[in-house]
Amino acid sequence: MPELPEVEVVKRSLINKTQNLIIKTVKINDSKLRYRLDKSKLKKIIGLKLLKITRRSKYLLFFFTKDIVMLVHLGMTGKFFFIDKNKKKFKTSFYYDVENNKDKKHDRVIFFFSDKQKLIYNDVRKFGFIKFLNKSNFNQSLHLKELGPEPLSKKFNFAYFKTYLIGKNRSIKDILMDQKFISGLGNIYVNEILFFCKIEPTKKICNISTIEIKKIIKYTKKVLSKAINLGGSSIKDFSSSGGKKGSFQQHFRVYGKKGEDCSSRNCNGSIIKIFLNNRATFYCSKCQK
Repeated sequence: MPELPEVEVVKRSLINKTQNLIIKTVKINDSKLRYRLDKSKLKKIIGLKLLKITRRSKYLLFFFTKDIVMLVHLGMTGKFFFIDKNKKKFKTSFYYDVENNKDKKHDRVIFFFSDKQKLIYNDVRKFGFIKFLNKSNFNQSLHLKELGPEPLSKKFNFAYFKTYLIGKNRSIKDILMDQKFISGLGNIYVNEILFFCKIEPTKKICNISTIEIKKIIKYTKKVLSKAINLGGSSIKDFSSSGGKKGSFQQHFRVYGKKGEDCSSRNCNGSIIKIFLNNRATFYCSKCQK
C-alpha cells in the first residue's frame, strides 16, 4: 500500500501536470471500487478547473472550482497515469512501472482535459476509492476528521507525543500505526523508524523514555523526508521507461530483511520477523531494545 511518502510524490507529480487544467469529460469504465463511485457527482466536475491538489495523510484532495473537492485514496494498488498532448504516457510515482499491455484493463476512470490531455485512475485490486466533498466542510469527512497531525508538521512534537501517551499501555509500533495519533505512517516506515531509534517494536509505551520519544520524532521526520526526496528528485523522469527511479526500497534497513545481518555499525545481530496485530514486523534482535 502506498504510504505517506509515495502519496506525497504522487501529489507533487500531479501538480506539475494537471493544475489549472479544465475537465472536458469523464469516462467511467468501472464504478465498483471500494465504495461504489457516485456517477452523478463525478459528472459535476465536467467543465470545472482543477485549482490545486493537496495531501492529508494517505489521501489526495483535488480542489475544483465551485467548491468541489475530490478525495482519493489509492488503497493497495491504486495509481494515476498521465497522457500528454503527444499521447506519451507518464507514471506519477516510483512504486510502479508503465506496462501498457497490462494497464488498460485496470483503467477504472479516465479524466479528459480540454487540452487533449488525460488523467487515468488505474486500480488492479479496486481497494482504492473516489469521493466528492464540499470545500466548506471537507475536513469533517469521516475519512479525515479524526486523523492525527501530519508527521512532518510542527504539531508532531514532544509535548503532543508525551500527552497522548498518558494512560495508554500499547506497544510503540501499535501507537505509531494509529492514524488518530499520527497520520500517514504505515507498516514499512514504522519498521524503519524504530530501527533507527534502536527501539524494539513490541516495547510498551509506558516504558518509552523521554530520550526515546525525541528520537522517534527526529527519525520519523528524517526517514519520511528522505523517502520523499528520493522519489521527488526523479519526478520529471516518471515516463514509460523501465526502472523504478527514486525507490526508497533500495534503502530499507530492516523491512523485508529477515535473516540478514544488521546493518548497524558494530552490531552482530540479525533481522528477525514477527507478527504484531497481523502485520509483518522486522527488527534487529540485538540492537533494538
